[in-house]
Amino acid sequence: MKFKLRLRSVAMFAMVFMALFSDAFAQTTTALISFGEAKEFPLYSGVAPGSEKWDYSELVVQGKSGPQLKNVVRPSLLYFPAPNPTGTAMIVAPGGGTKSLMMSYEGVDIAKKLNDFGVDAFVLKYRLIHTGPGADTSEPSTKGPQSGQNIRELAGQDGIKAMELVRTRAAEFKIQSNRIGMIGFSAGGGPARAAMAGDAATRPNFVALIYGAGSATQTVSVPKDAPPLFLAIAADDQAYETSVKTFLAWRTANIPVELHVFQMGAHGFVNKGGAADHFMDRVADWMRGNHWLPGLH
Repeated sequence: MKFKLRLRSVAMFAMVFMALFSDAFAQTTTALISFGEAKEFPLYSGVAPGSEKWDYSELVVQGKSGPQLKNVVRPSLLYFPAPNPTGTAMIVAPGGGTKSLMMSYEGVDIAKKLNDFGVDAFVLKYRLIHTGPGADTSEPSTKGPQSGQNIRELAGQDGIKAMELVRTRAAEFKIQSNRIGMIGFSAGGGPARAAMAGDAATRPNFVALIYGAGSATQTVSVPKDAPPLFLAIAADDQAYETSVKTFLAWRTANIPVELHVFQMGAHGFVNKGGAADHFMDRVADWMRGNHWLPGLH
């Protein structure tokens, strides 16, 4: 009898628990499924250099714009092969203010759009500023496991490492090692810009910065042997001038560059109804014009 009562109590507790937390559980499960179909490739064979003291776990949350990743400790690439590949690949670096990764509209959605163009895509999970209860989110933090660290620099190292991984394993992925690009959104422009400034072995063959040229106070410089560049920004984004300055710097250096300043869209192209809604079509046109994709027939 006592066993039956205890079993009934456990069952009732389980029902209450599920009733209270089913929504949160469903949200987390949906978030995981939405980008969990891809094969994941760690960027480092062990702990990423600089993350040795990071004793917390990666977190998936469901935001208004879809699933977001927080507290990335082990950077990696999520692989989305194109059904009809052209030999071209791109690494996708989502934005999120270096505190999260917008894994839907700046990550997986972009990867699948690239797949439609025949481009193999790799979504980059780069390291982020630790957030959560009691976390010091200042830059740099003064306490906790990230104390004194420049997380943006570590994220830049992840961008360089991502390029190294894809290029050195190009034959395995059946892509051309001289047709590997990067596309960075907002804060995701940081890893892309770091890779642009890296050695030839880890430098992208082309880069697209989508509202990702940097903040309004960003210093613009052209790296040695910088690759061709595509820039897209909305005129009502407070950082639009940085994209314009970057365009002019590339032009002055006589490096191929294309700039689209859309009339509306705001940061993140969240204001819909304008030409910014179709920015990926402009990226594809640019890629075709530079022969990284087959031309229109």
